[in-house]
Amino acid sequence: MQTYEVKPVSGAICGSIRPPGSKSLTNRALIVAALANGPSKLTGVLDSQDIRVMIDSLQKLGFEVEHRSEECVIEITGCRGTIPADSADLWLENSGTSIRFLTAMCSLGSGTFRLDGNTRMRERPILDLVNALNGLGTNARCELETSCPPVVVESSQLSGGTTTVAGNLSSQYLSALLMSAPAAQSEVTLQISGELVSKPYIEMTINLMQQFGVEVTDQNFSEFKIAPQKYQSREYDIEPDASAASYFFAAAAVTGGKITVAGLSQNALQGDIEFVSVLEQMGCQVDWQPNSVTVTGGALQGIDVDMNAISDTAQTLAAIAPFANGPTTIRNVEHMRHKETDRISAVVTELERLGVKVEEAADGMTIHPGPIQPATIETYDDHRMAMSFALIGLNVPGIQIADPGCTRKTYPRFFEDLEQLCGTNH
Repeated sequence: MQTYEVKPVSGAICGSIRPPGSKSLTNRALIVAALANGPSKLTGVLDSQDIRVMIDSLQKLGFEVEHRSEECVIEITGCRGTIPADSADLWLENSGTSIRFLTAMCSLGSGTFRLDGNTRMRERPILDLVNALNGLGTNARCELETSCPPVVVESSQLSGGTTTVAGNLSSQYLSALLMSAPAAQSEVTLQISGELVSKPYIEMTINLMQQFGVEVTDQNFSEFKIAPQKYQSREYDIEPDASAASYFFAAAAVTGGKITVAGLSQNALQGDIEFVSVLEQMGCQVDWQPNSVTVTGGALQGIDVDMNAISDTAQTLAAIAPFANGPTTIRNVEHMRHKETDRISAVVTELERLGVKVEEAADGMTIHPGPIQPATIETYDDHRMAMSFALIGLNVPGIQIADPGCTRKTYPRFFEDLEQLCGTNH
């Protein structure tokens, strides 16, 4: 299928859904389980392109990994902080989490490891992570003398010590270093240069490390200390993806409906659950339960919001902003320009294609309400462009999504689930 035409709904969408497991948690759990002291069982895992390239890479690194996709289960045998293989050539497509987490992980091995990806991956910066690893005793480099992949890691185990990592480009650099640090030969101190973006993802990483038995000392997000420790193998259940849930919460918002997402709560590890608070500011009602969250749509008001901590949901907000009463400003998300695509520029371009008035800023945008014209939305091989702009088609006829298959990166069944939730409202 070259395009997907979204069918407008005739009324409010009401229903319940449980999105697939969190990509962020699944990939983090795979890393720490691989570094643990024996077999771990991960349940509720996401089955998507990003997860499959991570599993494939771990197998190439010599780990025993069994993926039972129909059961949403992965069993992996950890190797006590070491890498079994002494060389590997890893292909990560455009999975930023995978290449960053694995680059740090490869520094724990003894040998030469090369990590590469598709054309867009070769445009995504990774040099700050490479430099930080070199500060801990690794010999890593960007092969083409750019700041981007491919990356070559020549390692004889990670020494430890003190290093500095930039905080303003991606929190994944710090998460990568944190997860591998317990297996270093001596204590690791990570000092943050600049303002740290997406802090909830760091909290998620540290929480997950703790659940596998490792402690991190944190100095108010400016410095982290990790002593040599062993992860403890365990059974771990992955909670549903909060970023994916944002599309269904937003569907309730734009149709005046009522949607419950099962498996998430205020205690969720993922910071993106706070997107519902943004919807609440816009006029929606939110009902928190111990194992579910329900959003009921209302008359939407434009807002001015800092989305640095939950930037993966900024596109979701941008897609529903044209239906609000008054302009909506999204701020402090300049790091979105370094994602699967330049997400600020892409969102502005596609909203303008729909006839929406948008003002682009270096760190965000202001979106004005107004009539929307039919169009085919370009998705830039970015799963979040496809899923977020589909929301507009719930209210406006003639919205087509180019390359809908790009959702395979994190949510292969997104359009089927959206159709099922809409049910008889088409």
